[in-house]
Amino acid sequence: MFEPAPEYPYAESLEADGTPAPHPLLTPVLGLLGEWRGRGEGEYPTLDGDFAYAQEVRFSHDGRPFLRYEARAWLLGEDDVPLRPAARESGWWRLQPDGRVEALITQPTGIAEIAVGQAAEGAVDLATHQVATTPTAKHVEATRRRYTLTAPDTLTFVHDMAAVGRPLQHHLAARLRRAKG
Repeated sequence: MFEPAPEYPYAESLEADGTPAPHPLLTPVLGLLGEWRGRGEGEYPTLDGDFAYAQEVRFSHDGRPFLRYEARAWLLGEDDVPLRPAARESGWWRLQPDGRVEALITQPTGIAEIAVGQAAEGAVDLATHQVATTPTAKHVEATRRRYTLTAPDTLTFVHDMAAVGRPLQHHLAARLRRAKG
């Protein structure tokens, strides 16, 4: 026979909706929490022309000083209909007392990034500290990612990349709207 489960021992740490209270170190990035969706444009010298894409980004937490990060994108056709998945990544952003951010970001294409940067009210700027790739992954040397709240419901994303022997340069830019918060 199973004993009934004890009451949840951390109920006092939950918000009214049942989610954990945010850790105080998350204060500079609280505006990012939730789900964001929108459109963007991309380019890179090794690709055949510019492209349009749709993107979805989610930021969540579990009460510790970490943000859970998930993003996915789809290439769009001329009629704005998704053609195929374009990118997917997930990871954790570790917030530090001085506003520094240490991010771990992995992609199913065999790329794992460690990025470091700074979080200030409504903005996070991350640059590559280290990149690891699997033997068959595209060679990526560096990235820079900037997330900026331009309004309570608008998030801009800019991604620069140095890959396959090319220097760090613009790759992606998107404007996302809050879908859920």
